[in-house]
Amino acid sequence: MQIVGYETEREGGASGEDGSDGDGNDERVCPALVVANEEGVRRERLDPGRDLGYALGERRCAGALDGATHYDCANETAPYCDQHTSTWVCARCTGSCLKDEMDCYDDHAIYLAAFAPATFKVGVTKEWRLRTRLREQGADRAAHLRTVENGRVAREIESQLAEEFTDRVRVPDKISGLHRDVDESAWRDALAEFDPVETFDFDYGLDLSSRPVAETLATGEVVGVQGRVLVLARGGTTYAVDLRSLVGYEVREGESQRQLQSSLGAF
Repeated sequence: MQIVGYETEREGGASGEDGSDGDGNDERVCPALVVANEEGVRRERLDPGRDLGYALGERRCAGALDGATHYDCANETAPYCDQHTSTWVCARCTGSCLKDEMDCYDDHAIYLAAFAPATFKVGVTKEWRLRTRLREQGADRAAHLRTVENGRVAREIESQLAEEFTDRVRVPDKISGLHRDVDESAWRDALAEFDPVETFDFDYGLDLSSRPVAETLATGEVVGVQGRVLVLARGGTTYAVDLRSLVGYEVREGESQRQLQSSLGAF
């Protein structure tokens, strides 16, 4: 049995994608691990309060998923080997299209996302997907700065704003702020030059009093998931797990016996 992917929490959109019922009614999709074995592929939901019990074995390429079909790969490179690594060309765009023909003609939202305590990231996404994108990243707060007619214009503006704000936040930096609130004064100052279309305040229900210990494990009680960071409680300590770091691991059911670092509160 192998962990071959993960899904972050999503909210449905009017287009029927990302979990909506197709009639414009939003439906929350719970985060999950995607696990494959000889019987097929299944989603292991990461609902708060659930006891997760997987011991990690060897790690290798997670292969490829096509709907409910998993294509296994024996290559050692994890989470994906060169054969199964895909590069989203639009992620590198700064306004000059890298495709043979530009196809991003949907309305695009330019946003500023806040990660506690005071990291502010500029980004762009298709307008209808804005809330989903923000939750995928685990943003604590966000502001929809403006809407433009296509992705090329959005990337040009993003590139300009990236001179003032970061356009990438590493997972360790997100973990370091999981137990903290956004600095109100710094967030207010960041938005001072804009007239946002809308602002957002997200609650992932973690309610942490101290910074969780960064670890790679799949055993413990699920506290919650913020973006791609899974928080587990085990032995009086809370652990923060980057879900991507689990992809590719062979797993077996049963608690891990590996010795883990404990927080001071565990003693």
